[in-house]
Amino acid sequence: MGLIDLGAMDQLYQQLIMDHARALHGRGLASEFQGESFQVNPTCGDKVRLRVSLGGDGEASWLQSVSWEGEGCSISMASTSMMTGLVDGQSLAQVEALAEAMNQMMHSRGQGVSDEVADLLEDAIALEGVAQFPMRIKCALLGWMALRDAVSKAQAGDSRPAHVPEGI
Repeated sequence: MGLIDLGAMDQLYQQLIMDHARALHGRGLASEFQGESFQVNPTCGDKVRLRVSLGGDGEASWLQSVSWEGEGCSISMASTSMMTGLVDGQSLAQVEALAEAMNQMMHSRGQGVSDEVADLLEDAIALEGVAQFPMRIKCALLGWMALRDAVSKAQAGDSRPAHVPEGI
């Protein structure tokens, strides 16, 4: 196996993050939804409001659509954009597996993840380097936290709009 130029790989990952931060997937709130979550990172002020609609019933449920709006650093916006592309149309079991894989990667302290986790996360593996910076982990996980919360609300039949505090 040949040597990999880690500097070139880092540049590729940085470019992928910036590409997602500029052309955000799933941005723009859908008017129809079954669950909504609003999350804020109090450390830096990043925020995301995310809506989901589910399809199917019970064990056969899937994430029919995810939409969001938010403001924040390139890491939080790119992560939410990448997440949207990964989870849209997936079974709820697969959505949870993806969320857990992202959580595992972010808490790896930059020590890397298994090939299985890397393959599962697709482009989101570009965020692996963020795990080396504890203050940035919340940025990368913000959209994922909103997703888990919104799905939980949708499953519970709670379709009320999320509370968005004034001034935020």
